[in-house]
Amino acid sequence: MEDNELHQWLIEAFGPIQGEMAWKQFSSLPDSIREQIMSQGVEGLPKPSEVRSLAEALTAGGLNSVGDVHRTMEEGPINVKLAQSIALNKTRDAGSQTMVSAEDGAAARRALSEANLWLDSVIEFDPVKGQPDVLTRSEWVEKTLPSWASFAAPVAESMNDALAAVLTERLGGALNGEISGMFAGPVPIPIPDDLKDPSTLMKLLGNTSFAMQLGGAAGNLSTEVHGSFDQGIALLKNPAGALIPENITAYAKELEIDRGEVMSFLALHEVAHARLFASVHWLMPRFEALIGKYARGISIDLDAMEEQLREAETMNPESIAGAVNLTKVGLSDTPEQQEALAGLERLLALVDGWVDCVVWRAGMAHIPHIEQLREMMRRERAVGGPAELTFESLLGLKLRPKRLREAADVWESITFAEGSEGRDGKWSHPDLLPALADKPATDAAESGNGSDEPGATAGGSDTKIDWDAELSKLLDEDGGKGDGDDGDDSDNTTPSANDDPSANDK
Repeated sequence: MEDNELHQWLIEAFGPIQGEMAWKQFSSLPDSIREQIMSQGVEGLPKPSEVRSLAEALTAGGLNSVGDVHRTMEEGPINVKLAQSIALNKTRDAGSQTMVSAEDGAAARRALSEANLWLDSVIEFDPVKGQPDVLTRSEWVEKTLPSWASFAAPVAESMNDALAAVLTERLGGALNGEISGMFAGPVPIPIPDDLKDPSTLMKLLGNTSFAMQLGGAAGNLSTEVHGSFDQGIALLKNPAGALIPENITAYAKELEIDRGEVMSFLALHEVAHARLFASVHWLMPRFEALIGKYARGISIDLDAMEEQLREAETMNPESIAGAVNLTKVGLSDTPEQQEALAGLERLLALVDGWVDCVVWRAGMAHIPHIEQLREMMRRERAVGGPAELTFESLLGLKLRPKRLREAADVWESITFAEGSEGRDGKWSHPDLLPALADKPATDAAESGNGSDEPGATAGGSDTKIDWDAELSKLLDEDGGKGDGDDGDDSDNTTPSANDDPSANDK
């Protein structure tokens, strides 16, 4: 890359005034660093529009003055303002709606109201006080990102400390303060004298790098989520939950199923989660404790981080992103973490399995394609999407159930044997929750390619629930069986306790 090419790139990226300032700062850097930057060529630089977007995000993130930098360092290991700004830029770049239309809002509220009425007949938990939210993608970002930042804070703190340790202990302060000049050049952020110490500045870089990744992940995820409980945990302050009509419309179009059906199904999922979390007061604190225990136990591979830092093209947040990516530098195999992860996966499976159970019972008489929607939901929860994988690189764990099908079968069996009152009573204390079989579900089964049937009970029992009889009871019809087309293999089903017509459900 020639000098004039870089000069022109700086002008386009930062404007005529700041571009000239950046060029002067670049010219004053040591020869070795200038050569390293020049060797990558113009094609190795980000697009000027991307740089302008980053600069705007940094400004929105509160890094406008010396005081802002100090405050950012004191507020925590993640610059939440910056993360939110980047996420909101993502939603705007995706052409997201700036407000929910009156038609979409009315449809979502109607679906949520109907969902509450349908659930009244199949669960014991009362409706949540207050009204659910109907959100745009941007509003979802604003309302949920603080929760994500709280979960990720222990990981980010470990990352920032490790970055500083690697620079001072492994690299021996080899940059000799030059990092401040580099950071103040391409990305014009004021660096006060007391932050020019490389290890201190590295913490700021880590803080910023982590916020950039978190914001990018939240922005991407905002186009995929349908409500506030999609990850199986409560993320909103509003306990009644929320729906995102724009994403639901796109989802219905993708599935080629009527939007009203899809809206009703997802509203059932949201309201069922909301009732469970609002009624079971220990549930979210237990999730928070398990996530915190796992995150605090993460260790950083300093050798891997050192390698990532050496490979960084420049000392700016984007270049350091690899050094704060847990998939590259995290160590997470401690016994304490394995215990926390096992507990988290089990609790997620039990929550999702319970919701799957009650949604089917509440919606089967109202939603024609409920079986297709139910299966799609199970597969998506088990596999996850690209944005969820990004969150895994930040938090180090999967907020997805591994054994959703098995848990749903357990709750169905309990409902058949004890009714909805006995089933929901299991949530009164953690020790009363049902156990899952020791044998974990296979990946094929979780992705929908296995042979586990909806009627199969946990533990591999051959006993099956007669779904036609259950449907008839819930519809107040006679207990006669249908034509057996629901995949139960009814020709091979032997009489069992599940055929007892005297068992009553709510």
